Amino acid sequence: MPELPEVHTTATGLDRHIRGHRISDVWTSYNSPYFFGTDTIKDPAYFKIFKKKVLGKKVAAVTRRAKNVLIHLSDGSIILVHMKMTGHILYGKYHFDPKVRKDPWMPIEPEGLKDPFNRHIRFVITFDNGLQLALSDMRKFAKVTLIDSGLHEKSLHLSNIGPEPLENDFNFKKFKARLTVRPNGKIKQVLMDQSVIAGIGNIYGDESLWRAGIHPTVLVKNISDSQLRLLFKAIKQTLSHGIDFGGDSMSDYRNIHGEKGEFQEQHQAYRRTGQKCGRKGCRGKIVRIVIGGRSAHFCNVHQTES
Repeated sequence: MPELPEVHTTATGLDRHIRGHRISDVWTSYNSPYFFGTDTIKDPAYFKIFKKKVLGKKVAAVTRRAKNVLIHLSDGSIILVHMKMTGHILYGKYHFDPKVRKDPWMPIEPEGLKDPFNRHIRFVITFDNGLQLALSDMRKFAKVTLIDSGLHEKSLHLSNIGPEPLENDFNFKKFKARLTVRPNGKIKQVLMDQSVIAGIGNIYGDESLWRAGIHPTVLVKNISDSQLRLLFKAIKQTLSHGIDFGGDSMSDYRNIHGEKGEFQEQHQAYRRTGQKCGRKGCRGKIVRIVIGGRSAHFCNVHQTES
């Protein structure tokens, strides 16, 4: 699932390209009985309302909140896209062929859109410049909805999200206070809880804990202040590096041009099972365990449980 750096990379890229453009058409192939009666475009009835409301609106800005891309429209409403497990947002020129049932949107340019990982187009916005925003979502887990003006932070889609870890006002005191709301939680699981801190998932959780030298199963209440300070610094550094390298494309994620990020080449723990630990002077190796149904990768020597 795209995490904070990938969503940040997507949002900033879209902001550069679609800000100021008007929406001329909207299309989707989502249609799931499981979502009938919900305020997502997977309900065809809701999609009709969604389409009517967004057509003709200009894009005022594109921002990020946690793992959500927020497309701010000229009337104050927001198109919210959560890319979920296999989704990523693309931007470029497409040709629609109604005769093709499975993948009717054919990428023209840029060349990166032709990557096979980008072919599962489920949602498309066409702009007044003739270009398209396209959501590729192989497993159809992504969420798209519209939040009305004035209801942004109060929306059920955004209301239960913790603070942003890269904001300037997110200091150590706030970090410690957020973690201690779950004192008996295992640190890896707590870091991934979006109601505690926004934007951290499996990849950046593993990498931050490796950098701080903390075992993923340690309970929050058993972590010393000195260790917490190391973790606080590690989280900020790891997320910032993820942004610097354009996100992580070990799995499906691609940027808006259809290109891979490079953070997967910087991994020290995530999916490096059996490999030698890269920490200077450490003789450990990376092992994998399962915590709460999710994997965790860590060094069996320098990431201690005490």
